Amino acid sequence: MNQMTNIAPDVNTQIIDSFNFRHATKVFDAERRVDEQDFETILEAGRLSPTSFGHEPFKILMIQSPEKRELFREFSWGANGMMSGTTGQLGTASHFGIILASTSETMTAGSDYLVDHYRNVKQLPEEVIEIFNGAYGRFQTTDHNITTDREITDWAGKQAYIVLANMMTAGALLGVDSCPIEGFDMARTTETLEEHFGVDTSKWKPAVMFAFGYRAKDPEYPKTRRSMEDTVSWF
Repeated sequence: MNQMTNIAPDVNTQIIDSFNFRHATKVFDAERRVDEQDFETILEAGRLSPTSFGHEPFKILMIQSPEKRELFREFSWGANGMMSGTTGQLGTASHFGIILASTSETMTAGSDYLVDHYRNVKQLPEEVIEIFNGAYGRFQTTDHNITTDREITDWAGKQAYIVLANMMTAGALLGVDSCPIEGFDMARTTETLEEHFGVDTSKWKPAVMFAFGYRAKDPEYPKTRRSMEDTVSWF
């Protein structure tokens, strides 16, 4: 049963109801598939997400083939069901994927990739591109001091999390369950992406896995969070 059918039309209530509905779904109903149009909306929410400087340092890799999913099972403990005694999200999710984060090869200030992005995606005039290069260069080398490949890739990974958060929120609004997954061996995942998916891992590294579908059962425990007073400070 879709638990979202009783959400109130008031947008404030709808948003809060959606966040209360959403939980990290460990096991999905393997017989239920997310409607194609609904998942396109979820992907579009990701594509339209904000990123630092508008650089879009991410790619979404969808893995629908059961055989391809199995390539990750041995070293993806957060998705293989080892803690639930099931086939996990890898075996039950309607949609499973990985968000890739850009590396320093493309996201270093002044790179050919970024100049092309400014011209052909953002469609900026040359004088504005020069301003962007200067501002982003200062951001990397002075403001945030992110200059190594690991630092730049981690920064890109932060943008990937914004993307996934928006995808999960869109899913919740549509009554679709989801789960963000960090429980995987980074090195072996990177090797698998290169060997079996043709990913150029000098330019792209895995940031986070995700799964979407419909829960096999409701959560056993109510959602818990710190109070608003402990979470937010006003000055």
